[in-house]
Amino acid sequence: MTYLKSWEEFEKAAEKLYLQAPSKVRYTMKYVHSKNVLILKMTDNVVCLQFKTEIAQDIRKIDKFINNLLRHMVSKEH
Repeated sequence: MTYLKSWEEFEKAAEKLYLQAPSKVRYTMKYVHSKNVLILKMTDNVVCLQFKTEIAQDIRKIDKFINNLLRHMVSKEH
């Protein structure tokens, strides 16, 4: 499994993956304290998207992304 290089690339691909099959997608977030790295993973058992960051400023971007995903999850469109 490889990591996507930029946050924007991960964000677009992850949202697209979620919108294709919302009931099959899983999203995990893991913090590795020994390496000071936050790892994000989104998969539907076919496609696996990963992103890792050491930059604290990316937390705000990640927070906005999670809020956007939650809005999709609770909307009545699906």
